[in-house]
Formats: sequence, structure tokens, C-alpha cells
Amino acid sequence: MVEYISVPDMNDSFSRVILCRQEYLLRFLYNGTYDYWTFGVYDTDRRNLLQQRKIMPLAPLTHFDLSVHIPQGIFGCFTDLKRVGRKDFLNGNAEFVFIPWEDLKEWRKEHEIIR
Repeated sequence: MVEYISVPDMNDSFSRVILCRQEYLLRFLYNGTYDYWTFGVYDTDRRNLLQQRKIMPLAPLTHFDLSVHIPQGIFGCFTDLKRVGRKDFLNGNAEFVFIPWEDLKEWRKEHEIIR
């Protein structure tokens, strides 16, 4: 099941989320100079599990990350935009999501992706 995650209307924030039955902190940062968002994954003690990643539209943002310490799935951004700007999450033009690997099992079989 796709988990929709709200991106706060702040330039730097932490959000507490439950993904794959475990609690994590997601850090969202907005870069005003170049007009883009990044996110990172932290444990509940704010230890960095995944360095900040630029949020790109319709790209599997964590597809190649194999760490067992991060949520087992793919983070992504659903939008029709070519890039995601400061207010795009707030006004509904973009949505930040997490899809667990378990929910992608059939799709992976169909596309012969082994993970």
C-alpha cells in the first residue's frame, strides 16, 4: 500500500512516521537558492540512516539503497511537474510517498527485478 507522507511547510523539518511497522524520522530540507527539496531518513535518536537525497519527480529515490536500517521499500514523488518547488507539496501539485517492497512483489516479478 502506498503511504502518503506530508511534507511540512517549513524549510527544515523532521516528521515522525511509521513505515514497515517501525518508527523513523524524515528530515525535509528546502534549498531556496536552487529551488529544490531533499529528504533524509533518521532513527528516533536522530542518527542518520540515509543521507539527504534530492526529491525528483517520478523517480525511485531509494531504489539502489540496500541498507537494512532504512525502511524496506521505495520513496518517491508523484507529480506531473518537471521539478518540485517550494510550495508544490503544500498546494497539492506533488505528493511524497513510500511504497514497501512487499507491496511491489508482483510488479517486480512482472518486470524481472530481483530484490
